[in-house]
Amino acid sequence: MVKIRLARIGEKKLPTYRIVVQDAAKPRNGVAVEDLGYYDPNTEPATLHFDVEKANEWIKKGAQPTTVVKKLMKAAAKN
Repeated sequence: MVKIRLARIGEKKLPTYRIVVQDAAKPRNGVAVEDLGYYDPNTEPATLHFDVEKANEWIKKGAQPTTVVKKLMKAAAKN
């Protein structure tokens, strides 16, 4: 199963995340099929750069977004 999820990057105690398409059996920071954007919760307001169109294409192909990614998709669609 393919999932759209967050991969953690950044320094210790200062995480930033990449939004990636990845096989569910792979580790969190393993090789991604495709990068869709990034999310930085440490800035005020939080920085979100997300290609919603590509994510929708992957969802049509059967990819399952995680609950956090669903919330980020809604936030990106509003902007």
